[in-house]
Amino acid sequence: MARLTPISIPKGVEVSINGQDVNVKGSKGTMAHTLHPTVSIEKQDNDLVFTPSDAVGAIAQTGTVRALLRNMLQGVSDGFEKKLELVGVGYRAAAQGKTLNLTLGFSHPVNYPVPEGITIETPSQTEIVVKGIDKQKVGQVASEIRAFRPPEPYKGKGVKYAGEHIVRKEAKKK
Repeated sequence: MARLTPISIPKGVEVSINGQDVNVKGSKGTMAHTLHPTVSIEKQDNDLVFTPSDAVGAIAQTGTVRALLRNMLQGVSDGFEKKLELVGVGYRAAAQGKTLNLTLGFSHPVNYPVPEGITIETPSQTEIVVKGIDKQKVGQVASEIRAFRPPEPYKGKGVKYAGEHIVRKEAKKK
C-alpha cells in the first residue's frame, strides 16, 4: 500500500479524529472536514498519516484529502490572504463594516457584501486585502471582486491580483 508524506501538526493546533470526521482547532478558529471513505487517517506523535484503501482512485483521493487538511492546518494557525490592486483613474475601494464599496468607472458604485469568515481591509484606496482561514473561500472572494472589472489588455485598467502580470496588446494602427 502506498503511503503519502505525513503532515506535521503546528504548535498550538489541536486535531481530533472521530471516524471519518476531522476537526482542527487553532488560534485563528476551527474547521471541520469529512474524509472520503477510501482514505484512512491516524495521528502518530505530532504527525497525521494518510493511508489509501485498495479501491480504484483511492490514491488520488488520499492526495486530495492530504492537501485539504494541510490547508486547514495552515489556515487555523496562520491564515490566508490575497491582495488585489485597483489600476485606473478614479478607481477606489473602501471597506465599511461588512460591505466593500468599489468605484470602478461604472455609472453606479459597486457594493460587495463580505461573506461570513472573511475580513477585507483597504490599506489604501487602490489596495484590497482579503483574509480568512479557509483557503478556498479567500480565493473565491478575491475572484468575485476581480470579476467586477477584470484587467483589460490595452491599458491594463481594472482589478488585478498583486504581482499579476497583464499581457498587453498593441493598439490599433492607422
